[in-house]
Amino acid sequence: MKLNYKILGEGEPLIILHGLMGMLDNWQAPARLLEARYQCVLVDLRNHGHSPHDNEHNYAAMAGDVIELMDDLGLPTANILGHSMGGKVAIKVAQEHPERVDKLIVADIGPRFYPVHHQDVLAALRAVPLDKLERRTDAESYMIPYLSESGVRQFLMKSLYRPERNQFGWRFNLDAIETNIEKVGEALEDMDFDGETLFIRGGRSNYILDEDWPNIKLLFPNSYLVTIDGAGHWLHAEKPQEFVDATRHFLG
Repeated sequence: MKLNYKILGEGEPLIILHGLMGMLDNWQAPARLLEARYQCVLVDLRNHGHSPHDNEHNYAAMAGDVIELMDDLGLPTANILGHSMGGKVAIKVAQEHPERVDKLIVADIGPRFYPVHHQDVLAALRAVPLDKLERRTDAESYMIPYLSESGVRQFLMKSLYRPERNQFGWRFNLDAIETNIEKVGEALEDMDFDGETLFIRGGRSNYILDEDWPNIKLLFPNSYLVTIDGAGHWLHAEKPQEFVDATRHFLG
């Protein structure tokens, strides 16, 4: 699949992969802080942003899309950074194509299995009557009963757009994501990647627990863990400078 992407800066290539329901736009602010030293390739993963929609939504397919993009860009290798679902995609690339990965950065996700925990998000999205909205901001009132966190509602609403003059739609393929939501939490533990790897977690997030680290270290023997205090799951948005500093220090 030919993915939509945007390149910022010049230098050593750094492919950046967003999380579930996100898009490359979410990563433009961190990329602006990195573009002086790296060629940041911001990617819309399949079924997200401006990339094509498809019924297939799993890590093997998404990793294959990233490799196809690297081939199209003439990148035999690259540093790969992924957040949440994008972090699992990055892990899958390292699992299937370790020779294509220079350094790996995984933001607030581990390789273990995660049970489905997006029910409230899916319910909120389904509650929005897309054909009745007059303004993007009108969607929020329909989501409030399902999602109490304003930041999450605002994040999701960034993907609202007008496919036609008098109608709204979601940039992401909600049907495919909902159908395949159990695959988003899939474990990716059949690997032994010895490349340099950085796991970055938010101090207020529970996606990478202390008890997860011994198993991560077995799968990624040349790995390091950085905790950003005061940050939750969206650590790159909540603490962008700290996140970028950790990334720069690791990449060198």
